[in-house]
Amino acid sequence: MLIATERLVLRRFRKADAAPLAAYRSDPEVARYQSWDAPFPMLRAETAVANFMASDPARPGWFQYAIERTADRLLIGDVAVHLHDNLKQAEIGFTLAREHQKQGYASEAVRAVLDHLFRVQGLHKVTGECDARNVASAGLMERLGFTREGLLRQQTYIKGEWTDDALYGLLSTEWLIPGP
Repeated sequence: MLIATERLVLRRFRKADAAPLAAYRSDPEVARYQSWDAPFPMLRAETAVANFMASDPARPGWFQYAIERTADRLLIGDVAVHLHDNLKQAEIGFTLAREHQKQGYASEAVRAVLDHLFRVQGLHKVTGECDARNVASAGLMERLGFTREGLLRQQTYIKGEWTDDALYGLLSTEWLIPGP
């Protein structure tokens, strides 16, 4: 499974990805709105990578794409896709190492995965959910055409506090609109 863009390759995780995964997931700013805590131990990263390697992007469940920068083959983040049992809907999530943020990499990676989900896998809808305070993630989804569909107040108890979850959705008919 490979998806190529101008500057990136989205691919299956490899064993060698455990160390860079542990490094960017150990950054407290990267982990702030995520389900894991920093630091992210190497053993946990190795287990995560083994699970990522065993998953199948065409089957229901989670699949994690490694985001590799083409220029230097550096792992800079990941895009997660949770394919529903009906094979027509999915939830998407994304994480990028802090030093590679604000350079368009996340938009490029998520756009490529969305295009694959809608054009190749034929999905009907992709959703995204984020902590309502995570303006960067919300902004990325909005720039890619997602519609904010709701707010779940005090929905998630994480890291010692109740947080609101912002819900986003994108339909295939919105993604596949022919350009000018």
